[in-house]
Amino acid sequence: QVQLVESGGGLVQVGGSLRLSCAASGSIFSMYAMGWYRQAPGKQRELVAAATSGAGTNYADSVKGRFTISRDNAKNTVYLQMNSLKPEDTAVYYCNAVYGIKSYWGQGTQVTVSS
Repeated sequence: QVQLVESGGGLVQVGGSLRLSCAASGSIFSMYAMGWYRQAPGKQRELVAAATSGAGTNYADSVKGRFTISRDNAKNTVYLQMNSLKPEDTAVYYCNAVYGIKSYWGQGTQVTVSS
């Protein structure tokens, strides 16, 4: 069982930045594929960014060039650096860990971008 705890959400103005963190329990963090998803009110949850257990990353088109996912395997933590935030980035952001057929979710952290 893996527990994921997100932090770093909050209220920010348009054009501002936030860094989300997701701390994971367990001893094989480096083997997990990690992802950040978000869900806005009335919308489906969508993938924002993902980092493989290697060095691969991928991003939703809507955040390319603005968001960066990174991981620190020594700290069992994955980050999402969000720059140039827009009102449409407002959502609950969830951390996800995948290992084989197992998928784990954090509780989510709210990000609100005000104009």
